[in-house]
Amino acid sequence: MTAKPLLLASSSPYRKALLERLHIPFTCASPDIDETPKPGENGEELAVRLAEEKATALADRYPGHLIIGSDQVAQLEDGTLLAKPGNHEKACQQLAACSGQSVLFLTGLALMDADTGSTWSVCEPFRVHFRTLEKEDIDQYLSVEQPYDCAGSFRMEGLGIALFKGFEGRDPNSLVGLPLIALVDLLKEQKIYPLSIAYRSSRRD
Repeated sequence: MTAKPLLLASSSPYRKALLERLHIPFTCASPDIDETPKPGENGEELAVRLAEEKATALADRYPGHLIIGSDQVAQLEDGTLLAKPGNHEKACQQLAACSGQSVLFLTGLALMDADTGSTWSVCEPFRVHFRTLEKEDIDQYLSVEQPYDCAGSFRMEGLGIALFKGFEGRDPNSLVGLPLIALVDLLKEQKIYPLSIAYRSSRRD
């Protein structure tokens, strides 16, 4: 077992499913924060700040825990930031803006010790090259998956893969919302070793 229990500061089923792949015991809780960008804040600053604020929001409620916060923003080539669309109309606008473009997805990741407030943060970049999308392509895709809770208006783990012609980055999990490679790095710095934990658990089973 880990020295301190892990808490995922998210209600996202996508992030939960990703973290389960590491075979580390954890619980989930939903943070309540304002995700509005601050004036002059760039994509990396926003992603990291929100990840840290998600962890901070739960620290008082979960003493003794290591809290994982994560948040993602998408950035067009002109610097425009794309958040979660929330509805069909905004999703159509986002995908039309992404058509034929290279879009940079920035995923902020924070690991916080709830007792000390010590926080370790990184930003994981991942670039997506979109195909040229016709209006019919966009309408058909959104009708099938309705990804209105996803930054950039797609689900990479589903049909969204049909929207892309290429990727650049070290960890495609970051597109789903939780960069596992970077997370393993942070956990190991805190003496938490996913492979050892998974091995011991399998031997007990």
